[in-house]
Amino acid sequence: MTAADRGVAAAKGLGSGAGSLLRLGLADASMQSRLASGTAPLVAAAPSDDGNSAFTAYDSRGAAHELSLDSVPDRPVYLVDIDGAKAVAEGLKVIDKALESKGLSVAAPAAGTGTLAATAGIDTTRIDSVRIGDVKEPFFKGDAEIFTLVTGFGKDGKPRVDTVEMPYLNKEGTTYYPGQVLVNWSNYKYDLADAVMMEDDGDTNYQALAKAIATVLLTITDQGAYIPLADALIDAIPTSWWTDDPDHVDSWYTLARSSSGTRNGAAGNGWMTVSPYHVPEL
Repeated sequence: MTAADRGVAAAKGLGSGAGSLLRLGLADASMQSRLASGTAPLVAAAPSDDGNSAFTAYDSRGAAHELSLDSVPDRPVYLVDIDGAKAVAEGLKVIDKALESKGLSVAAPAAGTGTLAATAGIDTTRIDSVRIGDVKEPFFKGDAEIFTLVTGFGKDGKPRVDTVEMPYLNKEGTTYYPGQVLVNWSNYKYDLADAVMMEDDGDTNYQALAKAIATVLLTITDQGAYIPLADALIDAIPTSWWTDDPDHVDSWYTLARSSSGTRNGAAGNGWMTVSPYHVPEL
């Protein structure tokens, strides 16, 4: 099990500091009552390809049972899976570090220096509420693991990407009220940025993702006016590392520093209510 855990971390492009990533749990909460009533459970590895229509589970004697992915099985099923929330948190650290090394995520000047001295704080765009129609997650994966990549031109004129972890956004058709900062405008040259929301299906290699993003964005130069970068970022995401890809949930183009109110995603799969929010200097 220890060797398998290390193998999972390596396959996802994470270092040894990620800790244990394997977990075991029921495929769906509704199975608890059947398990409590004495129904013998099956055991399966979490299916790695959302395109499949069935997966194989095994009983205590080792006999195989083919189960449909389209509905919750009648029999309780334990799934060996990856702790997605933990993997996303560690993976975004990998992306941040890799992009910073390429000059695509340079830290903003400290408060009280340069142009920030006049503002005595930072201007941000805050998510007041958010709702997603489809989190691209089949029943057996449980909660979704959502993150957003915010992109625009940094103060140095280079494209930059900031990662935003969204651990609360895990159910479709549910409105959340996070009050979370989405864009820190002190990082950007122009008063416009794009946001690309993703869902990690489990097999994301974060080193490969960071490399692919950097390869594409480093070819884009500042032309003296804002250029939307969302499409370039989406195109940079590899088609497949294994078979279970991170899904594009939705995109928000040209979010402005002054943006306020409800903004629908370009794909029509979600909306966010945003507002300008000034964070005062301590």
